[in-house]
Amino acid sequence: MNNKQVELIGSSCNRVIIGLGMTGLSCARYLYRQGLPFKIIDTRENPPGQEECRQEFPEIPLHTGGFNEAWLMAADELVVSPGIALAEPAIARAIEHGAQAIGDIELFCRAVNSTAPEKPVIAITGSNGKSTVTTLVGEMVLEAGLKPGVGGNIGTPALELLDDSSIDVYVLELSSFQLETTHSLRATAATVLNLSPDHMDRYTTLSDYHQAKQRIYRGCATAVYNRDDPLTSPLLPVTAGGVSFTALSPDLGQMGLLSDDDGVWLSKGLNKLLNTQAMKLKGTHNHLNALAAMALAEAAGIDPKAMYEAVKRFPGLEHRCQWIGEADGVAWFNDSKATNVGAAVAAIEGLGTGLTGKVILIAGGDGKGADFSELRPSVQRYVSHVILIGRDGPVIGDALKGAAQTHSASDLERAVRLAADLSDSGDGVLLAPACASFDMFKSFEDRGEQFTAQVNGLLNRLKEC
Repeated sequence: MNNKQVELIGSSCNRVIIGLGMTGLSCARYLYRQGLPFKIIDTRENPPGQEECRQEFPEIPLHTGGFNEAWLMAADELVVSPGIALAEPAIARAIEHGAQAIGDIELFCRAVNSTAPEKPVIAITGSNGKSTVTTLVGEMVLEAGLKPGVGGNIGTPALELLDDSSIDVYVLELSSFQLETTHSLRATAATVLNLSPDHMDRYTTLSDYHQAKQRIYRGCATAVYNRDDPLTSPLLPVTAGGVSFTALSPDLGQMGLLSDDDGVWLSKGLNKLLNTQAMKLKGTHNHLNALAAMALAEAAGIDPKAMYEAVKRFPGLEHRCQWIGEADGVAWFNDSKATNVGAAVAAIEGLGTGLTGKVILIAGGDGKGADFSELRPSVQRYVSHVILIGRDGPVIGDALKGAAQTHSASDLERAVRLAADLSDSGDGVLLAPACASFDMFKSFEDRGEQFTAQVNGLLNRLKEC
């Protein structure tokens, strides 16, 4: 932390929180408890959390319905919610005028660095799989008899974790947006799990997105990276070095997968640690998630036996290659969380390798400007039919011409019916949209829940026949 940052922490700092909602409220509560003055801006007329804010902080100035230019230009520090781009002209002008842009994770890191530096912080980012890995690491910590504080971009806002002094290990999922405004992260172990084009509606180039993700490695003791994805390797030197994980055979001291007559093993070097047949998580992409989680937990000193037990029991998360059911030899999977191309590829390949038949893929939605041609190799290898839904369904169809048979459906109900008609015993029907959900649904959770309901209805009807 430099002298400028030390100065800004003080009560004389002119500080503005930009954006309410869950994150903004957590920042307001934290600053209020610290006795630090602040103002709040939200460009929405009636932002979520407004009533709670007025009740809890009636004396705190709150401006809604647009940016307050006077407040911004007078600010020393802007506490920017992750959903708001620093390139927003009003914010950019304030930064050019001398304001420092930070976020809730920066406030969290400053607090931990100054009050609890002995507590490990495990930091996790990536285009795909970060929620699974974050949750799994938390389960490993719990299995070891310690108390995890799991939060950040998943579940509990990071600043709220500070309220519980009994937490032993902090496990944070961090988005690229959060990392943009984080300067003081000094993680015990940090990872970029993978990198594929995402949020291209916010980043000008993939390089910009890459650089934002790489910030997680700054000051970390151990970097955990994906040997199969060069973009995840740390660009900056780290304190203690790095540990890689791979879907191939691992190098000495590294994590990977080894195969023998008994199956596929999670391994460290030549040491077989756990047979994947003992795991509830299925698919190569989830085996990689488990390897990453084990490397992170080991760097934080977690007992290996606790790690293995947690991996065996962990069922995975909803909407992430979630098994729904099976009938007539056809299994159905909900991966509504596959909101980008990389996640869809991981789901297709992870599922496709374990099927005796083919994948029937349901894809489409708001593509956020993605390049869907990157789906072609996986689709050609594992998919027999692609059922297209949503606004960018036709765009995906154009990108996949000749790779598989394509079909259109106006909604999920029709897509499920069509998938049932097209599938044969040994196939797997997979919802992996490669797109955001907001063109048709409230959220990816809503999309996944509707898909699951449609599939369960179909499976129940088949049982009655």
